[in-house]
Amino acid sequence: MSRWSTSRCPRRATGTSRTSTPARSRTESLPTHQQAHPGSSRSLMVTSRHWFVALATGSLLAAATACAAPGSDSGSSSSSGPIKIAVVDAQSGQLSSLGAWELKGAKLAVQQVNAKGGIDGRKVKLSVFDDQGDPTTGTSIARKIVSGGYTAMIGTAESAVTQAMNPILKSAKIPSITSGQATAITELGSPYQFLNGPTSATYDNTLEEYLTKTKSFKTFAMITNNGGYGVGEHDAFTAALKASGIEPVVNDVVTPDQKDFSAVLTKIRSKKPDVLFIGTEEVEAGLIAKQARQLGLTAVFAGSAPLSTPVYVQTAGADVADGTLVSTPYLSNDATEASKAFAAAYQKAFGETAELHGAKSYDGTSIFLAALKQTKGKGGLAMADAVRAEKYDGLLGSFDFDDKGVGIHQTVIGVISGGKLGPAS
Repeated sequence: MSRWSTSRCPRRATGTSRTSTPARSRTESLPTHQQAHPGSSRSLMVTSRHWFVALATGSLLAAATACAAPGSDSGSSSSSGPIKIAVVDAQSGQLSSLGAWELKGAKLAVQQVNAKGGIDGRKVKLSVFDDQGDPTTGTSIARKIVSGGYTAMIGTAESAVTQAMNPILKSAKIPSITSGQATAITELGSPYQFLNGPTSATYDNTLEEYLTKTKSFKTFAMITNNGGYGVGEHDAFTAALKASGIEPVVNDVVTPDQKDFSAVLTKIRSKKPDVLFIGTEEVEAGLIAKQARQLGLTAVFAGSAPLSTPVYVQTAGADVADGTLVSTPYLSNDATEASKAFAAAYQKAFGETAELHGAKSYDGTSIFLAALKQTKGKGGLAMADAVRAEKYDGLLGSFDFDDKGVGIHQTVIGVISGGKLGPAS
């Protein structure tokens, strides 16, 4: 029996009550299954205020969701036909590259399972939702996942969107596995929430130790953003430096859609730090690195997952990106026999080279599919318990989920050389 207990719904009040008409969500007109819109000019603004409003709204909606199907532990309205799994990620906007990689990783895992007959004789069906990197859109999608009878959710890559969707999915007992890495996700208290990679604390503790102990760097500047990912990186790396008795010479926060960093970089240049830690997503990190070199900064660039991606390298330029130090759970496609097989299958299926986020999504989806095999397609708490019991040797390492839903607890240090990530010395 699981140590997790589920809450009971209050009795329905008798009689009638007067309630205000809820405001229409600005995402209500969006189609259920969003398609990617290459070149979209929609700007990304995932601020703390956006997240708070979305999370508060989600909490209120969650209560109604929980009472809509009291005691249900299936997570799906049907025990026959295909097993429906939602894939939620940015398929448009600045973070669309993340969504594309994650969708392909999930597709590959499902294709392989379906080719072997599916789960208990049932095929697995993926449906794609575009969260646009926006928490408010995410809460709207969460309601659609609940009403659509989905058994589980893969995604999202954005920590703030994950946090906003969580109350609704938790109340509906729908397991989800996110690529978000903000430590705050682990404090949500949901038995249905899992991470397919390490938290920011793991990424940044490993990185800080390498920078200060192995490389003996003394002075650090930091640029993070005020989105969910950036806040997690800011808090984790600041704490890691503090534990070593180090205070950043500059510790500035920007917005996720910012394009000009000349003011903060000029300030950093005057301090001449050994290292510039960049805690933002791929495109923004690349712009920061590129502009830093244009202004004459010579500091070593360092960060976690986003700085390991082709988008960071392409945005910064290979010559600028070279020398960037990265904390990552997935060093290269050639690291193991399993990663070689994955990369070959990914290349064959999609005609492109695999990278970290596709690998994370492949691992997370594979773990969920293995759990569903154990439950014979049943979702809810039975599936969540099966995930926690799963000992999975994946591309990122050996998964062993703790009580907070984290399965991977280590990273390694890589360095970009010749535009590609490899092991650091």
